[in-house]
Amino acid sequence: MTLVLGCVLGSGLVLVLAPFLWPANSAARRAGVGERMRVRLVQGGLRSVPVPAFLALSAIVGVASAALVHGIFAVLALSAVAGLTGLLLPWLIVSWRAAARRRANRTVWPDVVDHLVSALRSGLALPDSVSSLAQAGPAATRTAFAQFEREYRATGNFSYCVDELKRSLADPIADRILETLRMAREVGGSDLTVVLRSLAAWLRQDAAVRLEVEARQSWVVNAARLGVAAPWIILVLLASRPEAAIAYNSPAGVVVIASGLALSVIAYRIMIALGRLPEERRWFS
Repeated sequence: MTLVLGCVLGSGLVLVLAPFLWPANSAARRAGVGERMRVRLVQGGLRSVPVPAFLALSAIVGVASAALVHGIFAVLALSAVAGLTGLLLPWLIVSWRAAARRRANRTVWPDVVDHLVSALRSGLALPDSVSSLAQAGPAATRTAFAQFEREYRATGNFSYCVDELKRSLADPIADRILETLRMAREVGGSDLTVVLRSLAAWLRQDAAVRLEVEARQSWVVNAARLGVAAPWIILVLLASRPEAAIAYNSPAGVVVIASGLALSVIAYRIMIALGRLPEERRWFS
């Protein structure tokens, strides 16, 4: 009966994961996953790191973590958890860096818009106004706008250079600003500075509200992290004893560790979802 239940459970898991493991258009999906990873690396400030090199580094960290934990505790299930954690650790670090950079840049974009308005009101052409941000803009964005300036001088194609600038910045607010500039370049109009001023005012208001809400909800995130870390710290302390290591190497011990891992992931994701503010999507990427 146990074997039958195990087969039924395994079949159900395969059916649930089948759309993700074997999609109808697997090549397109692999390309989409690779593009999302590349965008996240750019957002994390690792633009020059290739995706294959990042995946290789993740695999090395995972194997090293599993080997280190197994050498210390000699618990197979705990070693597997350590290997999985090490495999995901570089991606978690990149995601944390990307979120931190996005929070920091959220207060920068209104200044970028103000510099654009000043350049346009001084009589500069739209491409020259964007290029001036390489010297007059905030320090966090000067490198990307300097690249735009070089590419525009080389090609003279504003639309292409805007697309490259969007890839370099990889930010939904930057997408909105640059698409506004593209529309003004292609369609024309005398209200561009008015639109940009309204956009800057809205960005400042949104940034202030988000900072206040994030400060109030930070305890939710800290509680989630503490709640996940505490049981595993206790597990590591128990596994350091030889008799506990023997118990955790038994089938029942493997089930306990695997169940704890599943519950920790589910509980952590629920807590983070409760304390997370909705992020803007890149509709114009």
